[in-house]
Amino acid sequence: MNQSYWDRAKAFHGHACPGLAIGVKVWEAAAEKLGADPSFDEELACVVENDACGVDAIQALAGCTFGKGNLIHKDTGKHAYTFISRKTGRALRFYFKALRADMDREAFQQYLLDAPAEDLFECREIAMDIPCCARKFTSVKCELCGESAAENKIRLQEGKKVCLDCFKHYSRVLPGSSR
Repeated sequence: MNQSYWDRAKAFHGHACPGLAIGVKVWEAAAEKLGADPSFDEELACVVENDACGVDAIQALAGCTFGKGNLIHKDTGKHAYTFISRKTGRALRFYFKALRADMDREAFQQYLLDAPAEDLFECREIAMDIPCCARKFTSVKCELCGESAAENKIRLQEGKKVCLDCFKHYSRVLPGSSR
C-alpha cells in the first residue's frame, strides 16, 4: 500500500475507515492496470456505483471529481468502480469481492490496506461508450421561484419554464408498483 496515497485520502476524507481503504486500493489497482496517472483534466473518468467513503479516495487520488465531470455516479449500491482511459479507450471495472470475516473495524481496515488487489477485487475489461466530457449549459430562470438552473434540468409545465424543485411530477403509476 502506498502510504502517501493513504495519507492524502485521509486528509481529504477527514478520518481513516475501511471504506476509504477500499478506495485507495481500487485506485492503486486501476493506476497500475491502466498505466494511468491522476487526471489533470478529464483524461481519466470513473463511474462509481455507490456514494460511500471510497469515492472520496478516488476524488483525492485519481483526480476524478463531480466538478470536473469525470466522476459519474451510477447508483446501484455496489462497491464497483469503472475507470476509463480517454487516451486508450480502455475501461476496467473493479468489483469489491472481499467480505468482512470475523474482524473488527480496525483489523478489517488493515487487512484491506495489506491485501493484494486480486484478493479484494474482481477486475475485468469491459466495452463501454466513453462518457462525454463535461458540458456547460445556459442558465434558465424558473418562472415560479425565480432561481436559475441549467437548461437541461428545466421542465415545461403549463407553458412555463420551471426548475426541478418547482416541477410537479405526474404519473399514472402508483409508487412501489412494478410498472
